[in-house]
Amino acid sequence: MFTNTWNTILDWFRDRSERAKLIRSFNDAAKQAFVLSVVPTLIKASVSKGDRRYRHQFSHWMNTGFRIQAFKGEQLSKNELMQIGNVILDDSVLIRKLVVLGFDTLEVCGDVGAYGCKWQIKDFMQLESK
Repeated sequence: MFTNTWNTILDWFRDRSERAKLIRSFNDAAKQAFVLSVVPTLIKASVSKGDRRYRHQFSHWMNTGFRIQAFKGEQLSKNELMQIGNVILDDSVLIRKLVVLGFDTLEVCGDVGAYGCKWQIKDFMQLESK
């Protein structure tokens, strides 16, 4: 029994480390793209509570949301938030990584304003049928 508990603890730390690595690498790439003027808005990823209704069999036990905050200094329109979300959702490798690491909710919000957009990540996994 002790071995099972220890393995669960190790798995939790391993998952947490992998999730932190993904967030860090995403944010580094986003900063670089902004500095090089590849994208017009600086974005930053973080972990959030997520939406319980979006849970799937691989959802992490807590903090299942992948939140993108866009820094523009003014309220973003719903269309702008949706465009940012669609860029993320169109990246099939990123979506698969998010699911494997236990994320189930994508949230996009701005740095000003009280609303944002959210999606159920598993709905955007591009599974090939043979």
